[in-house]
Amino acid sequence: MFIDSHCHLSFPELHAQLPEILQAMQAAQVEQAICICTTMEEFPQVLGLATAHEQLWASVGVHPDNEDVHEPSVDELVRAASSSAKIVAIGETGLDYYRLNGRSIEADMGWQRERFRTHIRAAKLVGKPLVIHTRSSAADTLKVLDEEGGEQAGGVFHCFTETVDIALAAIERGFYISFSGILSFKNAQALRDVAAALPLERLLIETDSPYLAPVPYRGRTNSPAYVPHVAAALAEVKGVSVAELAAQTTANCRRLFSLP
Repeated sequence: MFIDSHCHLSFPELHAQLPEILQAMQAAQVEQAICICTTMEEFPQVLGLATAHEQLWASVGVHPDNEDVHEPSVDELVRAASSSAKIVAIGETGLDYYRLNGRSIEADMGWQRERFRTHIRAAKLVGKPLVIHTRSSAADTLKVLDEEGGEQAGGVFHCFTETVDIALAAIERGFYISFSGILSFKNAQALRDVAAALPLERLLIETDSPYLAPVPYRGRTNSPAYVPHVAAALAEVKGVSVAELAAQTTANCRRLFSLP
């Protein structure tokens, strides 16, 4: 009934509890989850999870905020993404200028933009969608996508917290918008207003676990089993039943990632 379009089951907080998490997912009717890669060093473990469990899928990529990690080439990403049918996306990738620590966006953050370009080029070559992370960098994220023809790959802006204008700009380029447990937070009315303005056929739901647990679990370790609470928050915003919201976001997710 539900799909968690973005989680990190390879992270220590969740990997140690994997049997319990998979059991909880089944009880909560969470049929599938996509395990998102954040470094090339992590990729074998992410792929291993997807390979070992029928309901799990994987991506390959390097998170924009990760420094001092292996920097993949286009060819390396293409080879990794082509190595298994369980790999359904490139990313997470994008731009993150939130922690500049005194650095200049133009002078010192070029490495992030080059990494993003590498991922876009690989996604186009391999024919898999992008999982995009953008934080304090929305204008540059769209600019790089346009310069590289990112709409040819498509994908999703995950854990969306930007404005309605940015969301609509992404949708115009063929991308989906994914909402996390933030949508359920008491202080997130502005984000709920954004969600209300977007077409349901372009929306996904996610946990981004182990982070951002939705109400009523806020402050605890998140889990894909909690994605129904994200669905409930989004259904309330959209004025539809949870069943309708689940059916539509599941169809959207399967279409985007070519899931069975």
